[in-house]
Amino acid sequence: MKNKVKITRLTQNISQTELAEKTGVSRQTIYSVEQGRYVPSTVLALKICSVLDKRVEDIFELEPGDWETE
Repeated sequence: MKNKVKITRLTQNISQTELAEKTGVSRQTIYSVEQGRYVPSTVLALKICSVLDKRVEDIFELEPGDWETE
């Protein structure tokens, strides 16, 4: 899943630490989400979008491989 968390966060001048505190996770979790290493839960994705005042569709985007099942 692709995301625009970092770009959106930086344009709003919000630090990783501040976003982490407002969403109740660690700074490392925010870093991992931004790097695409961690796909957030629905609840965390909604919290991130709420803090950034964006819709989920504005921040998170499915990639073709996300549709494949095992």
